[in-house]
Amino acid sequence: MRKYDLVCFDMDGTLTKLRSSWCWVHQHFEVDNEPAYQAFCNGEIDEPEFMRRDISLWMGKKPDVTLNDIALVFRDMPLIGGIQETVACLNECHIKVVIVSGGIDLAAAMLAREFGFDDYVADELCSYEDGRLTGEGKMNVDLRDKGINVRHYIEKYGTTKERTVSIGNSFTDIGMFKQSGLSIAFNPTDVYTQEAANHTVFSENIADVLDYILVEDGDGA
Repeated sequence: MRKYDLVCFDMDGTLTKLRSSWCWVHQHFEVDNEPAYQAFCNGEIDEPEFMRRDISLWMGKKPDVTLNDIALVFRDMPLIGGIQETVACLNECHIKVVIVSGGIDLAAAMLAREFGFDDYVADELCSYEDGRLTGEGKMNVDLRDKGINVRHYIEKYGTTKERTVSIGNSFTDIGMFKQSGLSIAFNPTDVYTQEAANHTVFSENIADVLDYILVEDGDGA
């Protein structure tokens, strides 16, 4: 019998080789969001305002930028190795696989379609009917507590905290870890994340986490 029913993956820095999917778009438009980033880190602005300022940088370069324009930017996004193998293996074991990310939903949607994730949640770019960005973002994932989203999936798939796994790389993923029976820090960027996780994996291939997930109920994790 499998020990886990649900695996929640962070996206930026875990499934991708990017610090941030937002920054990937900034790089495309050759803009600098460091002032907004510092303001957010200092508590001067909240997450919706942070998104608003980021999006305004893109619109400053291309006022009529569309959702499709942004989606195209993610086509050559650098990914970690082994995603296909990992998701296929978990699916074969009848384990649900989801993405929980404070990144951009267009990137998460692309990964979900391409690799067969069961679901995803990430922040949205708001648009008009013709696809043009409005300049606003919709916060679906609160970086202060991504555990909220993990609890949603636990309820959606009818499982428990003890039978849930969370995988992430930064301190914003610790909220996910707290709602999971097994937590894995994958290429962690800070010591806090590593200390909060049950296991730490440094690798260029996400499939290396399977050694900790694919254990039978009753085995040690």
